Amino acid sequence: MLTLTKLDEQLFFPPTEIALTDPNGLLAFGGDLTAKRLLLAYSSGIFPWFSENEPIMWWSPDPRGILPLDNFNCSKSLKKFARKSDYRITINRAFDLVIDKCANIPRNDSGTWITQEMIKAYKHLHQLGDAHSVEIWDENTLVGGLYGIVVGKVFCGESMFHKATNASKLAMLSLVKLLKSQSAEFIDCQMQNPHLASLGCVEIPRTKFLSMLAVQSKQSFDDDIWQPRTLELNKLL
Repeated sequence: MLTLTKLDEQLFFPPTEIALTDPNGLLAFGGDLTAKRLLLAYSSGIFPWFSENEPIMWWSPDPRGILPLDNFNCSKSLKKFARKSDYRITINRAFDLVIDKCANIPRNDSGTWITQEMIKAYKHLHQLGDAHSVEIWDENTLVGGLYGIVVGKVFCGESMFHKATNASKLAMLSLVKLLKSQSAEFIDCQMQNPHLASLGCVEIPRTKFLSMLAVQSKQSFDDDIWQPRTLELNKLL
């Protein structure tokens, strides 16, 4: 009988190969959401995922969902929209607002819930320079965006939202182009779903993902890539 690892104040995670198969990828519970533990988790292919009034649960599913940047499905209609849109695209101009929006949009899957504890932790990571956001603006109104954690040259996507047609897809397109300009290779999507699959997300064995993560996590982006600024998408297309 398998026993789930309970974490305490010690900073460690058990090996991912002992994660449960049902539910897929559940590895441990407990611990905390300090910056050091979160960064250790993401660099080890592990992420927290839990609901309000539950203990912190840590996951490393097999297979793993990733979006190879060259596999991103940018439709002709999205390219046309991006070229003609008056939306403004920014980096790290409104991280707190993006995560708050992601936490409060209606979802069919309760597992994607972003707890207040997580919001506080990821806002702290952003202050430390390890969590970043892409924002889509219609004049002064935030209509879409996404956020995630960076480990080396890997963007570990956490959540996205949209309040206008194509806003979240435009955020993803902007992120993909930005990452490709830095010779990154993939986005960690954690687990595939139909929407991510439509954008090019694929599933790979956990062992392969961990090998790719190990290589990319030893590299780094240019120092100024995540500086708060407006993106000129036409230069990225």
